[in-house]
Amino acid sequence: MAKVVIDKDACIGCGACWALAPNFFEQNPDDGKSQIVEQYRAGDPTVGNAPDDLLNDIKSAAEGCPVGAIKIEE
Repeated sequence: MAKVVIDKDACIGCGACWALAPNFFEQNPDDGKSQIVEQYRAGDPTVGNAPDDLLNDIKSAAEGCPVGAIKIEE
């Protein structure tokens, strides 16, 4: 399982990640920025464990992020 980290400071809340990987990313209702859905969080809403079946979508979301706020550690 790969580790995924969202840089909250870099995130601009554009919605690209939750559009490309809606089963893994969602919008934080408080600040409008991205977070990881509760099911896959590793404690913090900006850190999660990516299941293999969602990894391609998560990689697409990371590549589609206009500010490079999503990092995947395999």
